[in-house]
Amino acid sequence: MSKIRVLIVDDHPVVREGLAAMLERQDDIAVVGEAADGAAAIQQALDTSPDVILMDLRMPVMDGVEAMRKIGAQVPSAHVIVLTTYDNDEYIFRGIEAGARAYLLKDAPRDELFHAIREVHQGKSLIDPSVVDKVFERFASQSKLTSGQEALSEREKGILRLMATGAPNKAIAAQLYISESTVKTHVQSIFQKLGVNDRTEAVTRALQMGIISL
Repeated sequence: MSKIRVLIVDDHPVVREGLAAMLERQDDIAVVGEAADGAAAIQQALDTSPDVILMDLRMPVMDGVEAMRKIGAQVPSAHVIVLTTYDNDEYIFRGIEAGARAYLLKDAPRDELFHAIREVHQGKSLIDPSVVDKVFERFASQSKLTSGQEALSEREKGILRLMATGAPNKAIAAQLYISESTVKTHVQSIFQKLGVNDRTEAVTRALQMGIISL
């Protein structure tokens, strides 16, 4: 039976050595390489053609997210497991968006790591139970923002852009050749759709959602 070929990427030598020693004791796993940063990981992936890559996120030279993107383009057969100490929302989503098949914290039990390697090798995806809630919360939040963005009409988006410049309703009405009362109606609709209470909040939310840009 062919073994699962694993590449370990972490900037701490002790972590790499510990993982390698632990994995090599598994009959179906072989460590084919190690790298201390993202740039070295890309080269190792090209040289060793691993089945699974254990990838840290914060490293010198090139971080794990950028390395994942490049490896995904150059060695698409390699599946990445993010193995990190960070359960920060942004790290989780940057990793998942870059193509990670699994996300585990470094303090996860070793049996969970072995299981993740075997599952990911078979094309499955796994997320550590401790970060699952964060994933659902983020997707729910993004879904709400997206639905709000789609609900805005082109006219409302145009008014938002003018609001971002500080233009009052009267100036907006003059520029768009509509009545001031019509502008007020649109502004109230914008507030409702974005779930905000004033013009500043509306502009801030629209910028965050990418509806408008400065």
